[in-house]
Amino acid sequence: MAASSGLALLFTLFFLGALSLVDSIYIAYNTTQQIVPDKINVHLVAHTHDDVGWLKTVDQYYVGSNNSIQGACVQNVLDSVVSALLADKNRRFIYVEQAFFQRWWRQQSDAMKNIVKGLVSSGQLEFINGGMCMHDEASPLYIDMIDQTTLGHRFIKQEFGQIPRIGWQIDPFGHSSVQAYLLSAEVGFDALFFSRIDYQDRIKRKNLKSLEVVWRGSRTLGSSADIFTGVFPKNYEPPSGFYYEVNDDSPIIQDDIDLFDYNVKQRVNEFVTSALSQANITRTNHIMWTMGTDFRYQYANSWFRQLDKFIHYVNMDGRVNALYSTPSIYTDAKHAAKEFWPLKTEDFFPYADRENAYWTGYFTSRPNFKGYVRTMSSYYLAARQLEFLRGRKSPGPTADSLGDALAIAQHHDAVTGTEKQHVADDYSKRLSIGYVEAEKLVASSLACLTDTTSNSKCSNPSTNFEQCPLLNISYCPPSEVELSQGKYLVVLVYNSLGWNREDVIRIPVISASVIVRDSKGSIVESQLLPILNISLEIRKLHTMAYLGISPGVNPKFWLVFPVSVPPLGFSTYIISSAEKSVSGHPVMSTTYETHESASVIEVGQGNLKLVFNEGKMSHYLNSRNSVNTTIHQSYIYYPGMMGASGAYVFRPNGTFPIQPSGQVPLTVMRGPILEEVHQQINPWIYQGREHAEIEFIVGPIPVDDEVGKEVVTQITSNVRSEKTFYTDSNGRDFIKRIRDYRSDWDLEVNQPVAGNYYPINLGIYMTDNTTEFSVLVDRSVGGSSILDGQIELMLHRRLLHDDGRGVAEALNETVCAHEDCTGLITAGKFYVRIDPLGDGAKWRRSQGQEVYSPLLIAFSEQNGADWTKSHVPTFTAMDASYSLPDNVALITLQTGAFFLRLAHLYEAGEDEDLSRTAKVDLTRLFPTGRGEMEKKRLVWKVEGSLDVEPPVRGRPVDPSKLLVELGPMEIRTFLINFSYISFLEVVDP
Repeated sequence: MAASSGLALLFTLFFLGALSLVDSIYIAYNTTQQIVPDKINVHLVAHTHDDVGWLKTVDQYYVGSNNSIQGACVQNVLDSVVSALLADKNRRFIYVEQAFFQRWWRQQSDAMKNIVKGLVSSGQLEFINGGMCMHDEASPLYIDMIDQTTLGHRFIKQEFGQIPRIGWQIDPFGHSSVQAYLLSAEVGFDALFFSRIDYQDRIKRKNLKSLEVVWRGSRTLGSSADIFTGVFPKNYEPPSGFYYEVNDDSPIIQDDIDLFDYNVKQRVNEFVTSALSQANITRTNHIMWTMGTDFRYQYANSWFRQLDKFIHYVNMDGRVNALYSTPSIYTDAKHAAKEFWPLKTEDFFPYADRENAYWTGYFTSRPNFKGYVRTMSSYYLAARQLEFLRGRKSPGPTADSLGDALAIAQHHDAVTGTEKQHVADDYSKRLSIGYVEAEKLVASSLACLTDTTSNSKCSNPSTNFEQCPLLNISYCPPSEVELSQGKYLVVLVYNSLGWNREDVIRIPVISASVIVRDSKGSIVESQLLPILNISLEIRKLHTMAYLGISPGVNPKFWLVFPVSVPPLGFSTYIISSAEKSVSGHPVMSTTYETHESASVIEVGQGNLKLVFNEGKMSHYLNSRNSVNTTIHQSYIYYPGMMGASGAYVFRPNGTFPIQPSGQVPLTVMRGPILEEVHQQINPWIYQGREHAEIEFIVGPIPVDDEVGKEVVTQITSNVRSEKTFYTDSNGRDFIKRIRDYRSDWDLEVNQPVAGNYYPINLGIYMTDNTTEFSVLVDRSVGGSSILDGQIELMLHRRLLHDDGRGVAEALNETVCAHEDCTGLITAGKFYVRIDPLGDGAKWRRSQGQEVYSPLLIAFSEQNGADWTKSHVPTFTAMDASYSLPDNVALITLQTGAFFLRLAHLYEAGEDEDLSRTAKVDLTRLFPTGRGEMEKKRLVWKVEGSLDVEPPVRGRPVDPSKLLVELGPMEIRTFLINFSYISFLEVVDP
């Protein structure tokens, strides 16, 4: 009997369920809700965060291949989002990474492009940030940040007639002051939003309702460059329980009352609870929910269906107000509230996501790639200048491919070194492809500029110039030629800086019987330095690894000679076989001394002397400025803690000095041009010194003991720094650092080394009452001052374990040749100077520009006639008697849109003379009107803050005089139209 009743009940339920399918009705969700003044407004911002390479390459992410690593397809995201937006005019979506969007845009039909233009015009689809990628803020130079942002903004302006107004740096691992004032306020953004700040800082800000602030990133520009800045309460994802990608496990709203699991009330209550929780730590009645995360919206309806329902039912409930929104709408609502906001100064470095987990290792991770990016950046700057001077030819090589590759390389999982190895290889390959194209452009441009016989179109120049991208490892086939029987080598030296440059260059040669002449035929004093075995070994390994070849000959010498090059121009030098009958033959010999470690040696010419005692640098003497101080240099390594130190995180497990292998003799090379000291510390650390320039070779870092290592050099002086030092922000402002201290909160010190590391792009310095001690770098590195008077730089990292931050791969780079792999070897330079107090800034700024923009050298082998008599041997784009002021850099000059960008190099008060307003005469810069386009940004109220003095800025340009003024730290950009000789200033970038 009981069994029979159960069967009847089951049949009845099934029958009723079948009837309910017939009775279900269509629900029209009301998504038209706007802001309600007297309620908490929950701004639902639908977004996706699409890394331009990380676990997969940028192309793999776009097409959705290699999904065994990560299931991500950006093409699906964009296809799906457009379709979902068309289904409801109230839906909104923001998109960031132009490297992906431009790939997608090129594949669309005209009809689809018109549809998308309509979505952008209506505000349903909004471009946020607008750069090619979401660049990192620790490792890039400000020039590269500007360039990659410009590429994205220019496309958006051309295709859609709009410029983004909101910064969206949600994923970089710390945030720089340059991002705040230069890449946000000065770009014209009204607000900047991000996620990652130190966990201790976040706790305090939640308690004080100060996650949203006005950020004053520049001491020099003051409140004129303030930017409203929002830090998300937790991350850039939705609140817990509100994820709606396909297969996400958050509960959906089931609102069909005739089906099982009806849960509208429950879900509305959970929504309201989360909203009230966030409102309790947020000022005003507006909060933002970031509804999306990495590579979401591949099936956009999965998200929008739920968001439609939440807006509909939450607003029916009435306790809070929910609406589709964007960061622009949210920012306008915040501004309309007329709230006074806390003031934030300085930056958000270093970043720790939890105790003992400082993300400061990536400041140095993949040092060779960081160096490659920096080298390609300076080459791109020079290539664009030469393309501008020659004029763009169609068809013909351009610098565009290199510009695109550099833009992608600024991504926060690219130049940072936090990507998988195969992705790092892809970034390098793109840079290499771009370089090859730009190299052709540079060669043809130089040939055209030197050719006196070609027509104005320069279609067939007579000189073939070659370059040497591997000159840093002494590999330069164009200079390694036998100069006999009338052959000679034309060496063209191009200067991309705006002032005359005196420097020393070195090129490898195979014979000692050579002589150098300038373009007038006068003999140039030169010097031969022997190329040491360690350099030849590195040359052999890397030419095989990178080029697949083994050099047929080995050069024996570095030929070293001084050059003088005009601003934005070139000089040429002729190298030929030395003739015994030549009178006045220069002294080219180099004495070669070996000293035991106990010796006391003085090295240096002119004013500067370095003293070595017992194998170590001991004194720095400068007779010009009367500096006489002790200085020491040493190497140490930090063992990486297993499972903690990795591509992102630096967590040392002790400190170990790197001891020399027995007695360490010094090899001293002396000659008329320069003097060097060479020293092999042990089999994997070698260094040579030129004046106060220190060249190092580190690697392969040994890991036979199964311990990863982070190699550091320490330079110790007697400066009484009192825990204080200064590091640059993306190569611009210097920010004061105090060891074990944060200005925004009481720091709980748990990592006294890693927690005091900062990113260094230009340099680091410290002072006391009498002295400035400065160190400049040739690429992005991490550094600090762990002891008073001491500066340390992390030069290389090789680790054997992942740090659990997502890359799932140890930072263990290798170089392979003939299937034989060895640990990565890195070579680089840093520069040391000690000045009287107040004199260091000029050296840091001027030398910093020369480090960033090395002389570009090109070669052409000639035979017979005197090349200089039939070609243009020297050239400058400027008036012959003019150069840029010492405090101004020309950071962009390019054809196409004809961009000219000038930068004042000094902060207010940094130098007694050079921190003043600079003036550039455009009629002499280019001896062959302007209108303002100044966007009115929102002005924000700040708690208890008044500027005593307004910042100094350049006045509008008088079209009749074309004289440009730049105040300290000011960057001004112009669009040039030579047809009408007019200049239009544009808002950066």
